[in-house]
Amino acid sequence: MAIKRYIADADTTITNAFKANLQTRGVSGNMGQSDILEIFSIYAQATTSSGELERVLIKFPATGTTADYISYDRSQNDIPASGSVSFYLRLFNAKHSQTTPKDFNLIVSAVSRTWDEGLGLDMEDYSDKDAANWITASMDGATPTKWTSAGGDYYTDSSSSFTASFDTGFEDIELDITPLVEQWVNSAGNTLGSKSNYGVGIHLKGNEEDALKSYYTKRFFARGSQFFFKRPYIEARWDSSKKDNRGNFYYSSSLAPAADNLNTIYLYNYVRGQLKNIPAIGTGNILVSVYSGSADNSTPSGSKLVLSIGGNVVSPDNFNITGGYVSTGIYSASFAFTGSTSLTKLFDVWHTASVQYFTGTIAPENLTQTWSGQMYNPNQHYVSKITNLKPFYSNSNTNTRLRLYARRKDWSPNIYTVASEDAPIDLVEDAYYKVIRASDGWAAIPYGTGSDNHTRLSYDVSGTYFDLDMSLLKPDNAYIIKFIYYLNNQYAEQSEEFTFRIE
Repeated sequence: MAIKRYIADADTTITNAFKANLQTRGVSGNMGQSDILEIFSIYAQATTSSGELERVLIKFPATGTTADYISYDRSQNDIPASGSVSFYLRLFNAKHSQTTPKDFNLIVSAVSRTWDEGLGLDMEDYSDKDAANWITASMDGATPTKWTSAGGDYYTDSSSSFTASFDTGFEDIELDITPLVEQWVNSAGNTLGSKSNYGVGIHLKGNEEDALKSYYTKRFFARGSQFFFKRPYIEARWDSSKKDNRGNFYYSSSLAPAADNLNTIYLYNYVRGQLKNIPAIGTGNILVSVYSGSADNSTPSGSKLVLSIGGNVVSPDNFNITGGYVSTGIYSASFAFTGSTSLTKLFDVWHTASVQYFTGTIAPENLTQTWSGQMYNPNQHYVSKITNLKPFYSNSNTNTRLRLYARRKDWSPNIYTVASEDAPIDLVEDAYYKVIRASDGWAAIPYGTGSDNHTRLSYDVSGTYFDLDMSLLKPDNAYIIKFIYYLNNQYAEQSEEFTFRIE
């Protein structure tokens, strides 16, 4: 699971626009309970030089001591440490019948003081008087606390202020605000310091708010919207894929770049069905040594094999790989193997200087014979299937592991192979999933093929898999899972579709 969403817990629109009489401004109007958020700049509506503005305030559950707060989820290792995760602000365009501006910029800036959402609804005549509004940030009993500057108080430094650009005007907001979120949660090692979480304000860029023309009107869905997937949220994205080469371990080849000659293997320490850290190792390093087999290849035999420097092989004696901590109960080690290609089985022993924790097996293949040095450019096609997909899931299933079986379409077994062997599993090393709503094709979880690779699949000796958080999906709907593979330096969407329902 490499996606978590944090739905806004407060939002409102504030304005200094004129009421319908074009004489009185609605600066005391509050719209905290509206299901729409609105931003505009209107020029010369009341007089030849009058200006009217509308801005948005939104707050998210960044800091708290219970589930579904960013800081709490990090403390529970549900999201990675700072530097290994990105946070995106997501707001969704709301269609309307009025003029929508185009070719403009919205500024997203951290709010610098506390504010109240309010109970107002009226977005036409601004008749619901409450805080927050254009003049007042919050109410302390019957005493209003005013903004220092009418229209809201905001940070303007580069770590707290961001720009979203719009060409047609109908775009959504998908904006990386990672530096600000890390300040809100005061993450360890964060060199930017900390800021109190008062959310963000969204408004037109200064020269557009002050322009001698109108930018009327941009609308987004608010947190009270009936549309489940269009509520404002912050999305945490990170690459949680684990590429365990135990099932596709290759000898080093002169035809492969150094990075492709490295193999990574994993140790999964399950205790009573749960991943647990090895007590003596914790989050520290663990050593791995490689042995050849006995005469019948049933146990490690002889001395440790000499390994080439590279990956996690750093010791001058070249006998040990210095493995490391990945996540709770999971450790990994990366190395290249240049030993005799006559070996059909290797044994990896995970240990400290005095204690052995685990012995695994590896069946190495010759990279040159398997993939490299082709006399033609292969056009790879695959047959794909999710082997353990159920027809129904509860949206309380937050970590559902799904297994993908893939084999090349040109696999052509003979009669003996069909009778005596299982169909081969081909590991697609760069595969991604998306989830769409069956009724209308809405991408509930789009492909994460960008810099964060947040929907990339993992693989191990049993094949390819991914963890799907069903709580991201609205109940009482059917959904379709699709895959895209990165092959021959291009993305190829697979034709198969896999349907299930959330109850």
